[in-house]
Amino acid sequence: MAAADTKPGGSEESSLRSDESSLRSWESELTSVQHSLKFVAPLKEEFVCPVCRGVVLNPQQNSCGHIYCFLCLQKLLESSSPSGPVCPVDGAVITPAEVFQDNCCKREISGLEVYCTNSPECTSVVTLRHLQDHRSCCEYEWLPCGNPGCRAVLQRRQLQEHLSVTCPHRAEPCPHCQQPQRLRLLQDHVQSFCPEVEVDCPTGCSLKVPRHKLAEHREACPELHVDCSYKKFGCSVKDRRRNVKLHEDAAVAHHMLLVLRSNTHLEQQVEVLQEEALLRQQEVQTDSLLLAALQKKMLPLQQQNSSHEHLVSAAQRALCRQQDVLSSVQQVSRGLGGLEDLEELRKSLDAAIQEVSAAEALREHLGTLGEKLKHHSGLLDLHAATLGHNKQRLQELEATSYDGRLIWKIEDFGNRREAEVKGQPPCLSSVPFQIGRCGYKMASKVYLNGDGEGRGTHLSLYVVLMPGDFDALLPWPFRQTVSLSVLDQSGAANHRSLSFRPDPASKSFQRPAAESVGNVAVGFSCFIPLDQLAAYVKDDTLFVKVKVDMAGLEHL
Repeated sequence: MAAADTKPGGSEESSLRSDESSLRSWESELTSVQHSLKFVAPLKEEFVCPVCRGVVLNPQQNSCGHIYCFLCLQKLLESSSPSGPVCPVDGAVITPAEVFQDNCCKREISGLEVYCTNSPECTSVVTLRHLQDHRSCCEYEWLPCGNPGCRAVLQRRQLQEHLSVTCPHRAEPCPHCQQPQRLRLLQDHVQSFCPEVEVDCPTGCSLKVPRHKLAEHREACPELHVDCSYKKFGCSVKDRRRNVKLHEDAAVAHHMLLVLRSNTHLEQQVEVLQEEALLRQQEVQTDSLLLAALQKKMLPLQQQNSSHEHLVSAAQRALCRQQDVLSSVQQVSRGLGGLEDLEELRKSLDAAIQEVSAAEALREHLGTLGEKLKHHSGLLDLHAATLGHNKQRLQELEATSYDGRLIWKIEDFGNRREAEVKGQPPCLSSVPFQIGRCGYKMASKVYLNGDGEGRGTHLSLYVVLMPGDFDALLPWPFRQTVSLSVLDQSGAANHRSLSFRPDPASKSFQRPAAESVGNVAVGFSCFIPLDQLAAYVKDDTLFVKVKVDMAGLEHL
């Protein structure tokens, strides 16, 4: 046997490092085929492990001179008798501290020539050290199919064709959406799930539409049963969409009567609200006068109450003193047979008690007045809140215009802009205005300290389309030219104006949803630089004008 390169060490730690890192090599990859290897030359007995009877892998030499596989030696050490592990060849005791790795033997074994494990189909001959490298590219190596669900095992030379052509579990692109699908699920995907497959309309029209566009088709399907768009004005017709369209075209006069009737009802409601607002204002004025009178009456009563409280406290203290004196006098009178001064003292005490009773009655009266004052104050606050709400509603009704124009007066400009710089509120909104009596409803928005690209450098000015009562009668999308202006207050009419024409494809100009507060605002984030804005602000007031071109609109 060749001499070992490594001498026995002095400790168990240095002589046998039995951690897994010693097997992380080509030898550890050959343990599964260790006993089926076919060597070109007969294998020497000294290279045969006496434990497993296979070629020695990662040889470890004992003091007796025999070598073992690293893993076999580990099993010997773990399953040894109480007397300790012994060599299976000569019975010599195996001392872990005297075991060492035989690198010389390892080099000889790694150079032995061996046939490929796939022989006789593969005729390659390689050294034992390079056998695993050869197997990783050998065309006759048996490998499992990599497709999920497939249990086939094939030679490497057949695997690629199986994966891409013959495997029933392979992935194939859907002929409609081109997304990869497992072959056995492809038909179900096409029949039930593929978004690009054209299917029959579920409402019975003759069109075929892609599955993912069914919801979009439903919004225009002529066979779908829908309500007349004038339902909210009182029309009860419900039929297929194509029939409802014919109905709407044929019943224009009837629908106009319904709209006018609704408009008349709204105007009557506005008049009632205005009358109620006036009545509430009169009630608030009356309550204000009553509260002022009560406050005038309460002031002297409160002052009087304060003085009486001092008197009551003094009287109570005097009463205590008098009671102490009376007790002393009574004791003296028992010894002296009574004195004339005692009667005088009793009269004084009775008078003090009467004063205290009067003060207590006055205090109760003041408490009652305080409760009444609290009750009237609550009524006054309630009336004030109602009046404020009605006043705001009345101001909105009075400020609403119907000619497509808005003149917006923004007062307290400096404080409002400073508040916006601090982040509250982010923007100001005008009262709504309409383009015609039964036309589009719009409002204006302004950022005094700028928005988006104009933040901190420009004033930003926008308009927004809002849900209106007559949107069902109007053409959509909105196409009228809009002009935005900041008005010159010097009299020179040097107004700053910018205009835009709506983009029909933008969602901002489609019909607003009834449940929303309005579409996305559209306008100019850099309308006018802030350093030029001072010329348009006078008496801390700024005027903004919005004008909508009404050309081409038919008045209802």
